[in-house]
Amino acid sequence: MALYSRLRTTLNLTSLKKRHFSASSVLAFGDSLPLTAKEKTRAALSLLKSESNPERILDICRAASLTPDSHLDRIAFSIAISKLSQANHFNGIAQFLEELKTRPDLTRNERFVSHSIVLYGQANMIEHAIRTFKEMENNGFCYSVKSLNALLFACLVAKNYKEVKRVFVEFPKIYSIEPNLETYNTVIKAFCESGDSSSVYSVLAEMDRKSVKPNRETFGTWLAGFYKEEKYEDIGKVLKLMEKYNIKSGLGVYNIRIQSLCKLKKPVEAKALFNGMLSRGMKPNSVTYNHLIHGFCREGNLDEAKKLFKSMINRGCKPDSECYFTLVHFLCQSRDYEMALKVCKESMEKGWVPNFTTMKLLVNGLASVSRVDEAKEVVGAVKQKFSKNADMWNEVEAGLTQ
Repeated sequence: MALYSRLRTTLNLTSLKKRHFSASSVLAFGDSLPLTAKEKTRAALSLLKSESNPERILDICRAASLTPDSHLDRIAFSIAISKLSQANHFNGIAQFLEELKTRPDLTRNERFVSHSIVLYGQANMIEHAIRTFKEMENNGFCYSVKSLNALLFACLVAKNYKEVKRVFVEFPKIYSIEPNLETYNTVIKAFCESGDSSSVYSVLAEMDRKSVKPNRETFGTWLAGFYKEEKYEDIGKVLKLMEKYNIKSGLGVYNIRIQSLCKLKKPVEAKALFNGMLSRGMKPNSVTYNHLIHGFCREGNLDEAKKLFKSMINRGCKPDSECYFTLVHFLCQSRDYEMALKVCKESMEKGWVPNFTTMKLLVNGLASVSRVDEAKEVVGAVKQKFSKNADMWNEVEAGLTQ
């Protein structure tokens, strides 16, 4: 909290009075020691999550001197670009990313160029992403498979599948770049997301010609695509191709297949696949159970979902927050408030609180079955954890009756 306050005080005293930060305004604060790079990023992340003013978002990024070399910094970049896109502040995005190219520590940083291409894709500014790629040679960089993959990923993130195909077909020849496994996997994902999974057969043939061996990700993505299109005959063909390439159906592939069936509202078939996996001696993980629990909850089979939840814990798999949230929500919808309260308490003990809508369902549900005291107890716990939302909960609490 102290770090957050220090950076926010610095921002308020300097940046919000000016359009841009000066380095000194961030690196020093009165007589205190300067913030480290990681401290600045963490403080910036706290500010970015609650900030909605586009200019202030840009100011926070400038103050933190973000770099693509840090995972934490890349998260901050992504949050900032998402918020600026939602605010339709595209000129600000372009100005900021172009401005960063002149920063001394980023001028010769190829990783930054590739990351800026991806950020343009995240903002659905594909023309800027392509221009940034084409300008690489003029700016002293060599065209590489890394930058090509960044551009393909940018088009994928923007869901511009037509441009993914164009870049994949044209750019390797124009810029003398040899595609690698990452290139092909990105293109395969684009085909599968766009409902054109059959085109992957030709991609795989090219991979064979180029001696690029597919991996589990290749086939996992392809299987998900055919499931989405409900082309079950092709699913069998892909499984046989996996055998040809000596790639076993590991847990990751099974999880993809189980999730795909659940998305198609076929949890019974997913459970059959799960049982087949168990008979082969494979151990499921929490992801496996999460998919099945969500699938059965969506279909209204809460008894099966509860059995799976119990089996999950007995097998030593730890449910994640989404698993708890899913169960609480659907248990409330089925009016099983006792079980919903039990699961919710377990979740909250781990520091995970379902969203307001779900919690309100639980609280009002408890009150409807004459468990007002427990409803008020839940409200009190949530108000204590999220003091900012106290007013919203005060209204809910006022509506509870004995």
